[in-house]
Amino acid sequence: MTDLSGLEAELRGAVRGEVGFDITSRSLVTMDASNYRRVPLGVVAPRDADDVAAVLEVCRARGVPVVARGGGTSIAGQATGTGVVLDFTRHMHGLPELDPITRTAVVQPGLVLDRLQEAAAPHGLRFGPDPSTHSRCTLGGMIGNNACGSHSVAWGTTADSVRELSVVTARGQRLRLGPGWAGAPEGLRELAQGELTRLRTGFPELPRRISGYALDALLPEKGADVARSFCGSEGTLGILTEAVVRLVEAPRARALAVLGYVDESAAAEAAAGLLPRGPLTVEGMAADLVRAPAGLPRGGAWLFVETGGESEAEARAQAEAIVPAADVVDSLVVTDPAAQRTLWRIREDASGTATRMPDGTEAWPGWEDCAVPPARLGAYLRDFRTLLSAHGLRGTPYGHFGDGCIHVRIDFDLLTGPGVGRFRRFSEELADLVVSHGGSLSGEHGDGQARAELLPRMYGEETVALFERAKAVWDPDDLLNPGMLVRPAPLDEGLRFSVLPSRPVDVAFGYPADGGDFRAAVRRCVGVAKCRTTTASGPAVMCPSFRATGEEEHSTRGRARLLHEMLAGELVTDGWRSPEVRDALDLCLSCKGCRSDCPVGVDMATYKAEFLYHHYAGRRRPAAHHSMGRLPQWLRWAARTRSAPLLNALASVRPLARAAKRLAGITPEREIPRLATSTFSGWWRARRPARGTGELVTVWPDTFTEHLSPSVGRAAVRVLEAAGLRVALPPTLVPRGGAIGDGRTRSVAALLTARRGRVCCGLTYVSTGQLDRARAVLRRTLDLMEPVLRAGVPVVVLEPSCAAALRSDLPELLPDDPRAARLAAAVLTFAETLERHAPHWSPPAVDRPVTGQTHCHQHAVLGDTADRRLRESAGLTGELSGGCCGLAGNFGFERGHFEVSRACAEDQLLPALREAPEGALV
Repeated sequence: MTDLSGLEAELRGAVRGEVGFDITSRSLVTMDASNYRRVPLGVVAPRDADDVAAVLEVCRARGVPVVARGGGTSIAGQATGTGVVLDFTRHMHGLPELDPITRTAVVQPGLVLDRLQEAAAPHGLRFGPDPSTHSRCTLGGMIGNNACGSHSVAWGTTADSVRELSVVTARGQRLRLGPGWAGAPEGLRELAQGELTRLRTGFPELPRRISGYALDALLPEKGADVARSFCGSEGTLGILTEAVVRLVEAPRARALAVLGYVDESAAAEAAAGLLPRGPLTVEGMAADLVRAPAGLPRGGAWLFVETGGESEAEARAQAEAIVPAADVVDSLVVTDPAAQRTLWRIREDASGTATRMPDGTEAWPGWEDCAVPPARLGAYLRDFRTLLSAHGLRGTPYGHFGDGCIHVRIDFDLLTGPGVGRFRRFSEELADLVVSHGGSLSGEHGDGQARAELLPRMYGEETVALFERAKAVWDPDDLLNPGMLVRPAPLDEGLRFSVLPSRPVDVAFGYPADGGDFRAAVRRCVGVAKCRTTTASGPAVMCPSFRATGEEEHSTRGRARLLHEMLAGELVTDGWRSPEVRDALDLCLSCKGCRSDCPVGVDMATYKAEFLYHHYAGRRRPAAHHSMGRLPQWLRWAARTRSAPLLNALASVRPLARAAKRLAGITPEREIPRLATSTFSGWWRARRPARGTGELVTVWPDTFTEHLSPSVGRAAVRVLEAAGLRVALPPTLVPRGGAIGDGRTRSVAALLTARRGRVCCGLTYVSTGQLDRARAVLRRTLDLMEPVLRAGVPVVVLEPSCAAALRSDLPELLPDDPRAARLAAAVLTFAETLERHAPHWSPPAVDRPVTGQTHCHQHAVLGDTADRRLRESAGLTGELSGGCCGLAGNFGFERGHFEVSRACAEDQLLPALREAPEGALV
């Protein structure tokens, strides 16, 4: 039994980096992007190679395993461990040198690939390999797995781009690995020279052979390259502390030919024939993986073939020359960089989209990246489909067709004993199938725990025994990532689902996309880690708190991991009462960005509301939950008592405002917003009704429009009426039947027989986890809206967060009330209303630039296509930024959130405002 407190104390005394043996630190690294889970003793974030050596010395003396971890996106389980995990992303993420003359760069293992690409781009250079996780995977992880990416047909694997590696062995040796036996540990040369025949004949020749150790790189005719041999060793031979990598010249211009085929087999048959034409990529995917095929040519599967040139014309000419030779159903050639990025995002998101079958059932890795010779790919895919059918399984292949490397997620049942048994039998038979086609069990992501047990089927027992001897030369104590590659753990052991409760947990939301099962909702996060990107591209939002803090626990993935451990009950033992989960969720802005930007549709805003509901059940809530969570209540009270002028006057007295903010849990840096002295609905009742014969629409008087910005509502009414629509407000009395209310009804009979109320989307109650109150408010709202729903009248909601709550939260909180789905379907944004119900109306020409931001809830739930068209027709030019404003309802006003809130706004919004042209509309 390891002395945990003693180990922690010794590590704290030995290293300058952070040492975390707490529940949160350990929970965050129990999983990578694989099916496996291993609970570590602790986590160390080393600051330099000296720290790495110190950790190894302490752990060797105590017999504690050590596992190196980068972005944690490995799909075979090799980035998890039971001992001490080294997190290189916190400190050792530098780029000490980039030399454009020699086309090399010196990188630390925690450096994210995109940061290297950004630094190399001004010199016309780039790092060749580029996995789809390029925005969050690290160079250390890429070297450990010998990662490849979409451009491997042109620039090869990571091993092809490595010059030298600095490593620390388990016994503390510091070696500089390179060709000509440079840095070889004692005994390695003798081992290789005694097995030359096996090294020459026992390793299949194909572009994506990633499985096993690359011992054939030690052959004299291959330069006895120790660094290349080390690539793909998955942290089992030594710990990488620095690398010298080769850069390649990036084409000045690129073109993308998207080629449509009947199905994936037809695309696979065509892929190998395109290679002699020198493309940069030959990527394939089928229609099953495309959420929205907009922009793609006709077909049931596509090849993405990229070409390069000195000019756009040259790149386009090369792409267009490929099309006639490709035997396509349809094709598209794109040279615009933005349009290419949009198309590439479709392909890159497949790694997450593939985790769900078209009918919504779950699919898992395990056979994520096997590879065969490219010319055999079509035949292999047919045999693969036959094997799937024989086992009653489904999966949609995609990936690097030009290299014969296939990614696929399969709908394995990994939750029951019989399902896991079928997973094992299928894995064994598929390994034999891959080998029969001359292939490699892994073509990109490494063997890890998922496939290492099956390596004897590919290499034979004697070569696998040679792997074990090589491991013993480098790591005689078996300290580094044990259970990977040699003497592996069984492929069906330690599955991450086995620790989850056997029965569904009691929850408030309906989780319709997950069969009403919160466990399935939490399982959605498979570790793709798109939430860990440090820059939001285009309109993307997710994950603003991670970009602000850089901490895993404040990423969508980190929070999902803690929720998983909460359900497991091994590390997080106090369930819904867990302070660790509460603290991780505290900086979630509930922006819902993950709902749309996460490839698997994790909805952390909903999970947070669910957690807060249970966490505070029967307990004292934070002051902000009462002050801002019940904001609609307080503002209605202020309107009824006509006290807005008095409250505004009191809020302008600084000592009183400070005291009020302290009592309300509001951060002192924020000013209390001024209340409108006349509400929107008050203005509505007092105005002379507009006459009209157009279609009737109902304008929703949301809390913000009603009490804080009535001018928005007044302007919206003027525009809607100018467009020829008749406008009404929702009823304020719950009727026993009859006509739609218009917000003015005063009949005595109605007053005697009806109950007074105001519609509300319930969002402030939802975001603070007051779900019982939210349901009561929403039921009252449905009662009030019944006449509107019966009449089929569109409901125009001006505030995007309220519209999003009605579209998504309402039907999920009241799944058994059919009126909820009907109201959700009736909700339209202002732009959608004009486009659908006043199609012949055109806005006046404004002809000015705009700046600002698309609301996060609009981006995530509603979409802004109609808004973009409306701006365009009004002559409003310019793009709105993505990212997050940092306010997110009550978040930016709550005590303790100000710095993160400001950092979120500085990510994109505030720079966009500062850089806006003169006269721009915000």
